[in-house]
Amino acid sequence: MIIDMSYWTRVIRRILYVAFILIGLYLSFKLSIFYMPFLIAFIISLIIEPAIRFIMKKMNLTRKTSSIIIFIIVSAIILGGVIWGIIALFSEASNLLQSLNEYVEKVYILFQNLTNQFDFDKIHLPNEVTNILQSSTGGLLNAVSSWIRNALNGLLNIITSIPTIAIYFVITIMALYLICVDKVYILDQIEHHFPKKWVFKLGTHIRELTKTLGGYLKAEVTLVLVSFIISLVGLYILKFAKFNIEFPMLMALFIGFVDALPILGSGTVMVPWAIICGLNGDLKLGIAIIILFALMSIIRQFLEPKLVSKNIGTHPIFTLIAMYTGFKFIGVFGMLIGPIILIIIKNVFATLIDEGVMKTIFDRR
Repeated sequence: MIIDMSYWTRVIRRILYVAFILIGLYLSFKLSIFYMPFLIAFIISLIIEPAIRFIMKKMNLTRKTSSIIIFIIVSAIILGGVIWGIIALFSEASNLLQSLNEYVEKVYILFQNLTNQFDFDKIHLPNEVTNILQSSTGGLLNAVSSWIRNALNGLLNIITSIPTIAIYFVITIMALYLICVDKVYILDQIEHHFPKKWVFKLGTHIRELTKTLGGYLKAEVTLVLVSFIISLVGLYILKFAKFNIEFPMLMALFIGFVDALPILGSGTVMVPWAIICGLNGDLKLGIAIIILFALMSIIRQFLEPKLVSKNIGTHPIFTLIAMYTGFKFIGVFGMLIGPIILIIIKNVFATLIDEGVMKTIFDRR
C-alpha cells in the first residue's frame, strides 16, 4: 500500500492552520479580558469617530482639537452616568437583598394559591405527580432566590470595590484620549513594526470583521441601549406615579441584558412580570408594563431595519448552542459572549465553512 505523503502533508497543514487560528482566537479572548479598559476605550473610540470627523469637517478644526472637544463631552456623560448608576444600583441592590425573603414568600404564596385553585383531577394526574408539582415550587423558588442573592452580592462586591473601579475608569479614559488624538500615529507604528504581508492580511481580516461583527455589535448596542433607556425612564415614571415599582434601575438593567440576547427579548421579562402583577391583584401595574413593553417593541421594530437584522447569519439553533456553550464556560455573561465568538469564528473560517470544513481539509484534490 502506497501512502500519498503529499496529500497527508496538505491535510496536516490545514489541520494545524485551523488549530493555530483557534488558539489565536482563544488567546485574543484572554488578552481582551486582561486588557479590558483598552478594549472598552477602543470600542468607544470607534463609536465617537464619526462625531470627531463631523467636527473636523464642519468647524474646520484639526483632529486633535476635534478629538479633545468630543472627548470632554463623552467623558462628562460617562462619568455622570457611572456615578448615578453606582448610587442607584447600590441602593436598590441593598434594599432587594434585605427584603428578598419577603418577596420569595409572596411569590410562593401566589403559586400555592394558583395550584390550590387548579383541579388536577380533571387531567387525571397520579397523586405522586401532583405532590411533586406542588412541592417542587418551593425548591424552584429557593434555587432562584439563591441565584438572585449570589448575583446581588456579586454586584455589591463590584460596586463597593471603588478603588478598582476608579483605576479601571481612569485607565479607560486616558486610553480613549490617546486613541482618539493619536490614531494616525498608532496605526503608522503598527504598520512600521509588522511585515507588509502581515499588515495587508490583518487589515483585510479586520475590515471584514469590523464590517460584520462591528456592524452587528454597533446595531445591537444601540438597540439594547434604546430598550434600556426606555424601560428605565418608563419604570421611573411609573414609580413617581405611585405604581408599585421598587427597583427600576435593577429591572431596567435586567430587561436590557435579556434584550441583548439574540433569541430572547425584553418580552421574556416584561410579559411574565405583567401576568404575575395581574394575578397578584395589581392589574393597573400589569397593564402599564404591557403598554411600556408595546412602546419598546414599536420603537425597536422601527429602528431595527435601519440598523441591522437580528439574524447574525447563522441558524438560530447554532446561536442557541453558542449561548449555551458560553453559559457553561463563563456563566450568565457567556450568553452574550457566545454569539459574538460564533460570528468571529464564522468570519475567520468563512472559506472553510462555505466549501465544507471536513471536505476542504480531507479532499484529495
